[in-house]
Amino acid sequence: MSLMFPRREAEAQAFLDANPDIDSVHVVWTDLCGVARGKVLRRDEVIAAWKDGRFLPISALALDVTGQDVPETGLVFDEGDRDMLLWPAPGSLTRMPWAQAPAAQYIASVHDLDGTAHYADPRNILAKMVARVESQLAVTPVGAVELEFFLMDRAAALAGRPIAPKSQINEARPRHYQAYYLQDTDDFAPFFRDLYAMCGVQGLPARTLISEYAPGQMEIVLRHRADVLKACDEAIMLKRLIKNVAETHGLAATFMAKPYSAWTGSGMHIHVSLADGAGANLFAAEDPAANPLLMHALGGLKAAMAESMLIFAPNANSYRRFRRNSYAPVSASWGINNRTVSLRVPAGPANACHIEHRPAGADANPYLVMAAVLAGMHHGIARKMDPGPPVTGNGYAQPATPIPGNWFAAIEALRRGMIIREHLGADFVETFCTIKEVEADRFYAEPTERDFEWYLRTV
Repeated sequence: MSLMFPRREAEAQAFLDANPDIDSVHVVWTDLCGVARGKVLRRDEVIAAWKDGRFLPISALALDVTGQDVPETGLVFDEGDRDMLLWPAPGSLTRMPWAQAPAAQYIASVHDLDGTAHYADPRNILAKMVARVESQLAVTPVGAVELEFFLMDRAAALAGRPIAPKSQINEARPRHYQAYYLQDTDDFAPFFRDLYAMCGVQGLPARTLISEYAPGQMEIVLRHRADVLKACDEAIMLKRLIKNVAETHGLAATFMAKPYSAWTGSGMHIHVSLADGAGANLFAAEDPAANPLLMHALGGLKAAMAESMLIFAPNANSYRRFRRNSYAPVSASWGINNRTVSLRVPAGPANACHIEHRPAGADANPYLVMAAVLAGMHHGIARKMDPGPPVTGNGYAQPATPIPGNWFAAIEALRRGMIIREHLGADFVETFCTIKEVEADRFYAEPTERDFEWYLRTV
């Protein structure tokens, strides 16, 4: 078995030798719905897992967000629920500094027993798309992930009645819109102090901290990478870290796109550019509209936007985020230094010119979002597409190409679209659409509190 894969167990052995107190190691794999799944290994199992992989049933690739099988994908009983292999990502083995007992984790992807990367693994999808961009366009994607999230009162969140938490330094509870309010970051300084310290332990390049618009809403920016696969690995690790550090402080952290009806939602903004062989930014420009490569990339992203929305907004809750004048885009549009559009070229020096991709919610899968972004860029560059003139002023008030506004429309758009299907694969598209179609059916089959509030006495 080990002959099928590169020999990587030396990396695991070196880590264990340097960390003799580690007793357990978590294998972290992210499914198509963006849920972290995996196994917990004992110390004496780790070398074998790095040498030969670790078994995982193929049905794990076809779960909805609640963890239920979706047999309609053909990846459960039709396959006899056969074993696949969880294969480690080099460089991802690191300590879990929040754990009560010494523990570590590593990122994994799913392969067939013969070593073939499986199409229903999101990390594999991104790796394949990166390879295509690099080989066909002779460029290197450079990217970063920017995550928004909410801190919540833990007891209220677990009861399904979320509210912002009380300050960790006094009894105040945020109750109003307060963008960039430094007092909010001061109020949760103990949480952020531990978070940044643990980012250091895990090697996560967490940078600017911002108190976002809504009560308890925060944003952390990760430094850009010339390896977008690693950038997405780091986003997965940061989400896991934030949730666990919040727990140690008696808080809850959520990456739901829209946890409150009254407040803005949380996005996952992708910052992306392309570099040449020497690392120079090919999007660099004093006037972004005068850079043909950048314009073609924007043209492709606009063309792929509608059929990509199921990836950017994968859940029922995702679509509550898209409201006019909410800082979440509602159309396929682009602009320069303009936050009312879906594709923003931020202000900055010419050599830092890049695209900020704004549609995805914080609940989306970073691997799939980055893969869809690269697919759109590749499509536009290969066809020299024109994005049209930039939006100036209020993009919400101007005519623009609409994007699917609900879950069902997004499923249909992805299934009928050709750009994502051609770039990320028909098998992926059919599997992902089927999972979300079944998940939507299950979601809407259950009467909610709102059903009884609206209809019990009125109809």
